[in-house]
Amino acid sequence: MAEADIARPAIVDGGTGAVLSYGELVERIAAAARALTDRGVAAGDVVALHASNSPRFVIAFHAIGAIGATATPIPVLATEQDVSRQLVAAGAEFLISDPDLLDRGRAAGRDAGVREAHVIDVTELAAAPVEGPTSWAPPLHDVVLPFSSGTTGYPKGVRLSHRNLVANVVQIEDRMGIERDDVVMGVLPFFHIYGLTMLVSLVLRRRATLVTMARFDLDKFLRLIESRRATFAFIAPPIALLLAKHPSVDGADLSTLRELFSGAAPLDEKLSAALERRLGVRVRQGYGMSEMSPVSHFAGHGEGAPRGSVGPPVPGTENRIVGLDGSLIQPPDTGLSEVGELWVRGPNVMSGYLDNPRATAETIDSEGFLHTGDLVAVDSDLNVYVLDRLKELIKYKGYPVPPAELEALLISHPLVADAAVVGQVHPDAGEIPVAFVVPRGDDVPDAGELMSFVAARVSPYKRIRRVEFCESIPKSTAGKILRRELRMRVNAQMPSTGPSQPPHEKESE
Repeated sequence: MAEADIARPAIVDGGTGAVLSYGELVERIAAAARALTDRGVAAGDVVALHASNSPRFVIAFHAIGAIGATATPIPVLATEQDVSRQLVAAGAEFLISDPDLLDRGRAAGRDAGVREAHVIDVTELAAAPVEGPTSWAPPLHDVVLPFSSGTTGYPKGVRLSHRNLVANVVQIEDRMGIERDDVVMGVLPFFHIYGLTMLVSLVLRRRATLVTMARFDLDKFLRLIESRRATFAFIAPPIALLLAKHPSVDGADLSTLRELFSGAAPLDEKLSAALERRLGVRVRQGYGMSEMSPVSHFAGHGEGAPRGSVGPPVPGTENRIVGLDGSLIQPPDTGLSEVGELWVRGPNVMSGYLDNPRATAETIDSEGFLHTGDLVAVDSDLNVYVLDRLKELIKYKGYPVPPAELEALLISHPLVADAAVVGQVHPDAGEIPVAFVVPRGDDVPDAGELMSFVAARVSPYKRIRRVEFCESIPKSTAGKILRRELRMRVNAQMPSTGPSQPPHEKESE
């Protein structure tokens, strides 16, 4: 580490205000690595990490990698059964846990066959003495094993090597725009690959300052931006929605904030514009998935990528857009290309799914291209536009209906705080689009009014046929809509009659 960086603030604990310098961070990582070695952790072992965002998470993660072991991060809100399942699926022999999660960890460890002595309080690592250097693992060794549903089925272990993560940081660091004097909000969960790469890796690589938040709370998020003079924040669309619409934002001093970067799910163009107007900041977005470490496309700092796009591919990758008929779609001279599935090949692409060669073969073809399962179009400057998930398309009388398009329209309505659209099985239409809507404030909009609002702006076959009001939209910790839950809910009650229509609208193909 450069002498000039030793005293620089690396991490600020947003809960306690404690500041860890870069010199102290390096010492703590070395100490934690030694402590893990003393507890029996060796190169090749899998170590589960069940902890909230804090300096301790950062220290433990890098210490695990420093001795050649593999970290498998577990969501903080995972149930005992979920923790046990991941321990078994990952083949974890050790579990590092926050103090308030230790009881859950011990119980899950017993179910999964993890020895009691191998369940470690993360605070014990932070207190360990420094006892000499540690050695780094080979580049191709798995450094992290996140679990992802990928393009098919249930969660699977994604094998990401040191080379995968380092390659992805190198691919994005120059164009991301984070500099040494930036103060970056660490609100994204570190256990998710988005937070792990962007915050735990990239921010520290750039020698900026990371402000951690154990859990997202809007008021606390706003206060920390004010008190820490934050300049940059990585967010997901649910946070973007709050920042664009919540009244608490009006009273906050966000004058130091210059950029927001959104990922994990597509950010609607109108929502992005509304956020820029309200906060006076630049809003950019990117695209990726756990299987790509995770970033494969993003709008670079100062590059002027169109607001509705996720930007061009990262350097060192190859892209293909493949039509549903198998044809290769080329970038157009003007406008947007035809729609097809995005395929990506590059050094950031995983080696495969853990102990699942069939799922690996379904996702990565013989030429090394990862089939993302996302439908996209591309413009003449190679900016990519993510339209929807291939498997989430609603088929109304054979016509493809992308839920994201309808959700973006609904969210633009002044009386809608949030929305999700899924397909409900229908005896005549195959599927009908059903909207779940969270009203904004106490003013509940009329269902027919919302259906008419959307119908006036889309092709006839894309119209919403039913609206259900709810208190919240179920989402993952990364901000992705849990459509499976909503589909189960609507399909539990099959419609006995034809689809309901917006008032004064005639059914038309």
